Amino acid sequence: MNYFNQNENIVIFECKDNEKSLEQFLINKNISSRLFRKLYRYKNILVNGEHRRKDLPMKSGDRVILIMEDEINNIESEKMDLDIIYEDFDLLILNKPENTVVHLTKSHQKGTLSNGITYYFKEKNIKKKVRFVNRLDMDTTGILIVAKNPFAHQQLALQFEEETVVKKYLAVVEGIVESEENVIDLPIGRKEDGSIKKMVDKNGQRAITKYRVKKRFKTSTLLEVQIFTGRSHQIRVHLNHIGHPIIGDKLYYKEDANIDRQALHSNYLRLKHPRTGEDIEFIAELPSDMQRLIKLMKD
Repeated sequence: MNYFNQNENIVIFECKDNEKSLEQFLINKNISSRLFRKLYRYKNILVNGEHRRKDLPMKSGDRVILIMEDEINNIESEKMDLDIIYEDFDLLILNKPENTVVHLTKSHQKGTLSNGITYYFKEKNIKKKVRFVNRLDMDTTGILIVAKNPFAHQQLALQFEEETVVKKYLAVVEGIVESEENVIDLPIGRKEDGSIKKMVDKNGQRAITKYRVKKRFKTSTLLEVQIFTGRSHQIRVHLNHIGHPIIGDKLYYKEDANIDRQALHSNYLRLKHPRTGEDIEFIAELPSDMQRLIKLMKD
């Protein structure tokens, strides 16, 4: 294997200044202790092509190489049309369609995006597990991030944990929203034990949602929604709480004849690239069912 060419399996960092140790150098690159220990244990951290001690002092110009070994993916592969927004060595960014399950569950062993991505990886000879970084409900469309190696997954998960990722959605809600923009800062908790339904609850986790009116129709409003926390069902709960539930949301509102799911779409996301550290942004086109709904609302 050529350890000096970057790919899905090889990540290379160049040391710009003298560092106290190899371990400290990688800590400064936000490599988690868990990932460091795993790579170091299997001698998958090299300095200038050689395995060295973790207390090795680093010099300017040294090249640190992380090796991600091939993995076995036991998910059944299934050919599927994937709407790929962007792809490189670390990232596979998808525009998730409506009514599609992301992960395997007891009741969904086939027809999930996990099955489709497994097929895609095999076709591209990418010998890695499928690692989703963010989550979308089955009936929510839009940007879905897949990390193509453990390094990328760890780096991106840290950004989500630190809530530095910019996440914006489009939602068509019931009623005329009067404020041009506003922030909802209300905690969210589970409605009752065993229920998937959530609610605003003073004992819940803090949740912050900002919305801005993009277009008002006769009886509904198109909102741009940005979330600053990542609570389950956060947008759906918050908008329902202020009296503007999302049209078509069967769990928090009611069915709608014009769309068979909640009219919610993850359309914009900005984060730092796990390998380069540069800002990178993605935009997912609005799906046809929401386009039709908006056209009907205008008429």
